[in-house]
Amino acid sequence: MTKTDPRTKNKRHIVRTLVLVLFLLILFLGVPFLVLRYHATQNGLTTREVVQRKLLRGQGERTHDPGEGEATEGERVDFLAPRAIGFGFEENPMISHLVPEDLDDDGLLDVIVCDALDNFISWIRQEPDGSFREIILAEELIAPAHAQVYDFDQDGDKDILVAVLGLLYPSNDKIGSVVVLENQGDFTFTKRVVADHIARVSDVRAGDLDGDGDNDLAVAQFGYDDGETRWIENRGDWQFESHMLQNLSGPINIEIVDIDGDGDQDMLSIVSQEWEEFYFYINDGAGHFQMKLLWGSDNEDFGSSGFTLYDVNQDGLLDILYANRDAFDYIPPQGKPWHGLQWFENKGNLEFAYHRLCDFVGAYSLRPADVDRDGDLDLFAVSAFNLWEDPAAQSFIWLENTGQETYIRRDITNDPTHLIIMDTGDFNNDGLPDFVTGGMYPYPPFDRMSRVVLWINDGSLVQTPDQE
Repeated sequence: MTKTDPRTKNKRHIVRTLVLVLFLLILFLGVPFLVLRYHATQNGLTTREVVQRKLLRGQGERTHDPGEGEATEGERVDFLAPRAIGFGFEENPMISHLVPEDLDDDGLLDVIVCDALDNFISWIRQEPDGSFREIILAEELIAPAHAQVYDFDQDGDKDILVAVLGLLYPSNDKIGSVVVLENQGDFTFTKRVVADHIARVSDVRAGDLDGDGDNDLAVAQFGYDDGETRWIENRGDWQFESHMLQNLSGPINIEIVDIDGDGDQDMLSIVSQEWEEFYFYINDGAGHFQMKLLWGSDNEDFGSSGFTLYDVNQDGLLDILYANRDAFDYIPPQGKPWHGLQWFENKGNLEFAYHRLCDFVGAYSLRPADVDRDGDLDLFAVSAFNLWEDPAAQSFIWLENTGQETYIRRDITNDPTHLIIMDTGDFNNDGLPDFVTGGMYPYPPFDRMSRVVLWINDGSLVQTPDQE
């Protein structure tokens, strides 16, 4: 019987040990690297940028100072007269979006409505006598989330772009769609399905993204944990080609805007649900986009609810107005100290400075309007997910600008509650901004409900020359 040389056994042991060590190194280094590569692919970032983002998040370097520059509290001042317009209701209203728009170009402002209860798009048309009549324009749009009025086909009349969730509540099913309601010129609309069987669509906007003279589409798809951001290229004759930009869950808003001032159309989106971050998509003019992370919260539960672009400080640069809140994560909702309102001041060269405005539980729809005609912009917001059992919980507030973007917070109302959308417009042509709100009621209380309410500015905030 031949005995194995002890030196041979030792060599085999060393080889096995080295193989095991190598395997463990691959496991402990390779797997995290693959995960980082996966996230980089999903986000459109480099691996290095993903590492930097995770380190920043872990260090909390992007947390705002909650006391810096916030509004002071002021007394309530009544200057808005509410009036219900459009259809009445028997079931709890579920209005997801409103657009003030003079659809028929008669000089009177109307309202386009996304109704997520009865799944239609409607037009609340203002008549010359100041009355309003609601007309259904398109049905069987399951949970429409957002509408944009835009002459998409460039034929001289106003079409309506609709982002369709397919289901109001969270779902991973591919049930979303992008729909263009093509105006036939007589305010009848042909339903054009641009994309369907995709992750739930939360926003869609039109603009010429590739510089070829026709209108393309920017699309935010919230999904649930499989959302997407894409742009859809118009190939002519209602044919389209999709281009994926990012695979993150939770995109809720997207805007088309020339943010770098080079003459082409860029995009700005906000991703909630997964990272709570703003992204720029910088266009080279031919539909090729470079993604840039603008800002992100280090709080995974920050609850972004939307943004709008406006020159808040009137310096010629578009700023970002931004609200954050709870949504369907907690039913009933839980008020968090970080819910509230903020703006990003555009400093030029794609640099923005963060400013916290105030705390506001359940905040939505931060909008500007110079209601007192003093030359600066006041700010308004509504709450959909406040703590309604508290009598002090407000559904509609405003921040009076006292100059140099310092503000006094003032209450407007807590009746109705659950206001998920608000926008501004001069509905009675008196030169003063009015407001329109929509209510959504997925949870109680149900004692102060509304569907669509018009709030007319009575002008009492405007000082006459003898009052100055």
